[in-house]
Amino acid sequence: MAATEQTYGTYTAKLMNGPLEGKTIRTEFLESGDPQPRIEIPTGTSGKRYLYVRGADLEFDGEGSEQPTAVAYRFLEAVFE
Repeated sequence: MAATEQTYGTYTAKLMNGPLEGKTIRTEFLESGDPQPRIEIPTGTSGKRYLYVRGADLEFDGEGSEQPTAVAYRFLEAVFE
């Protein structure tokens, strides 16, 4: 039997500061249904990525919604390989 890929939905990651301040990206929830604790974003420069970590700000779409529609992320560091 072939394994099937299950998706857990997506949400908007709001980049609150750093080099990508004000930008947003779509990303997937973890298998647990929680937002990603950290996001690594490629820069277009070979071997360089920006690391953003989840903040406390969550936005929900209506009452009773279990998963947020948007999550704030704060810049932590640029990572070089």
